[in-house]
Amino acid sequence: MNLQERINSFALLGETLRNLLNNGLADNVETGRDRSLLNVLIENQQNLNPWFTPENVRRAIIGIADELTEENLTKWTTAYPGLKKERNPLKVGVIMAGNIPLAGFHDFLSVLITGNIVVAKTSSKDHELINYMSNTLCSINPSFRSRIECTEGALLNFDAIIATGSDNSSRYFEYYFGKFPNIIRKNRNSIAIIEGDESDDELEALGTDIFSYFGLGCRNVSKVYFPEGFDITTILQRWKGFYGVINHAKYANNYDFNKAVYLVNKEFFYDTGYLLLKEDSKISSPVSVLYYEMYESPDAVKQLIEHIKEKIQCITGKNYIPLGKAQLPHLWDYADGIDTIEFLLKKN
Repeated sequence: MNLQERINSFALLGETLRNLLNNGLADNVETGRDRSLLNVLIENQQNLNPWFTPENVRRAIIGIADELTEENLTKWTTAYPGLKKERNPLKVGVIMAGNIPLAGFHDFLSVLITGNIVVAKTSSKDHELINYMSNTLCSINPSFRSRIECTEGALLNFDAIIATGSDNSSRYFEYYFGKFPNIIRKNRNSIAIIEGDESDDELEALGTDIFSYFGLGCRNVSKVYFPEGFDITTILQRWKGFYGVINHAKYANNYDFNKAVYLVNKEFFYDTGYLLLKEDSKISSPVSVLYYEMYESPDAVKQLIEHIKEKIQCITGKNYIPLGKAQLPHLWDYADGIDTIEFLLKKN
């Protein structure tokens, strides 16, 4: 299976997903059945993981489907001439995070698009989704069946490892997998920089970066930098459309707990009824809380960011990723800025 065949297969996977997610009438009986199966899968994920609501699962699948086009896949892979060379495949262990639906898909894709074998340790509460993607891909191109292994147990017999987790789990990963070629990812968070002249639509779009997936993703904005003198109450008016998050039991529990802590400690915070805004120098905020900080000048905020750049996944704002697009990375937007394709090519 050469590179073009792999590109064609993933492009067809994207097309298949887009067709199945289309809420129009089924083209035929088989398509209608497949669409029903996918809808049932989407609905059932909240039974395995309450954070995986149908809306969030659908959001994740749509994001992947929209990126899997022949144009995008070709643009992405063209940057690596080495992909066209035939080589013996590596067995690459991938330990997948389960903070948001299909968090490990990009690693799954990267290993397979490079012609290697993926040994995926799926998250305990996310295995159905990655298995669905795997089975759909294999139905498109059966050659992938010998290149995909999924397990919920220990990883064995691999040549390289890609692991994503928390700062605590990363120490475990480094202890057990440090002797292998590896990418080990730790905690990261995303931030937004507001300049003060954003439109109402842009400020509303920032809400998407904050509230999608309940803020659980590393690309979710957990801290906002405002220019000194900015009236925070004006931006809160733009986020009323996200009020529904408070109807989610686990999110509401976090909101109630954090609010109680701040009240007991007599700390100042803004309370929207569904989100707490608190001034804090840290960038990793709890669920239901958004940290903010005021800055004096553009140079001042750049200096602040420079000191914490190793903890930042992405930045949204006028001169960065457009507001509202944090959770819509392109294929070439690598987690932690580590080029997965380059890593795999060098290790082969």
